[in-house]
Amino acid sequence: MAESYDAIVLGAGAAGLMCAARAGQRGKRVLVLERAEKPGKKILISGGGRCNFTNIGAGPASYLSSNPHFAKSALARYTARDFLDLVESYGIAWHEKTLGQLFCDGSAKQIVAMLLEECAKGDVDVRCSEEVASVEQHDGFAVTTQTGTYTAPALVIATGGPSIPKMGATGFAYELARQFGLKLIEPRPALVPLTLGGEEVLFRDISGVSAPVVTTAGKIRFAEAALFTHRGLSGPAILQASSYWRPGEPLFVDFLPDRSTEWLLDAKRDTPRTGFKSLLRDALPARLADILADKLGLDGDLGNLPDKALRAAGERLKRWTFHPNGTEGFAKAEVTVGGIATTELSSKTMETKRIPGLYALGEAVDVTGWLGGYNFQWAWASGVAAGDAL
Repeated sequence: MAESYDAIVLGAGAAGLMCAARAGQRGKRVLVLERAEKPGKKILISGGGRCNFTNIGAGPASYLSSNPHFAKSALARYTARDFLDLVESYGIAWHEKTLGQLFCDGSAKQIVAMLLEECAKGDVDVRCSEEVASVEQHDGFAVTTQTGTYTAPALVIATGGPSIPKMGATGFAYELARQFGLKLIEPRPALVPLTLGGEEVLFRDISGVSAPVVTTAGKIRFAEAALFTHRGLSGPAILQASSYWRPGEPLFVDFLPDRSTEWLLDAKRDTPRTGFKSLLRDALPARLADILADKLGLDGDLGNLPDKALRAAGERLKRWTFHPNGTEGFAKAEVTVGGIATTELSSKTMETKRIPGLYALGEAVDVTGWLGGYNFQWAWASGVAAGDAL
């Protein structure tokens, strides 16, 4: 005999738990089915285990989507301040790092415990280690797992995207989207390290070196740290840019964001006996400075180097061109760009327009935030939008 509920939520991640808690506290009988052995696994590893749970600057401009206006409604109705109020009501201590990023002082476990307590207040039934065998639509929806069949007039897809498969992430949301005839925007890895090949492979020799830079991908710029790795480029500035970078395109890096293109000429005038390499070493980590100097083909005292060469070097250091040959893929991506097309959904309720009672949330949808708590805020906001509509 199938167990019946008012709503079945697939996925006990940030968006799914938030949605279930809101609906449960509104008196709905809600079942959450999670294939992992415990809820909130991605929450637990985020922010180095301290959970970068939101960003005080979260707004539509910080999200990628085929429809940049789609996220406006949900984000406006449930803000970072709203989630922070919830965090504070549980006595969870927090701090702000750089660029509006908010973290727990203690552990990400506190956020998962808070969400589960919110679910408990609504008598939500959260079941883990449930592998979905089939989803069928008749009068409502029937979900069958290895433990039985569950039915409800509403079904919520909150199973995330395929990023970080070692945490159990899959493309299950896309399988369901195809089953129900929903349009998909081609998913691709985002917030992901970039790989280098060809002549740029020598930058791998300085694996572990980092520097504050400004990266440019397309029309967008990010001022944060870049990190050289044994495969290419990483660090916050690169991860941010990776969401906008497309294969075949260049990536531009300003290695000296606090200096002008003329700084080498100024230095030549002021200290002509200073060596080019030693000057660069004063401005950048030594191993990075040496590689850049070698690539520029300049050595010797500034006074002996032509102005034209120094000007060209200054301009190149301000807009160094990399040609990544790929990314490290979904295995190392923090999130996914693309997913269930927003044209299929109501921006107010997250319900599909053509299939009443079917909802899609969080990372499963074609809305992707910047690095720094933005994706969690989308999870909370889209979860609340659906939870209040169920």
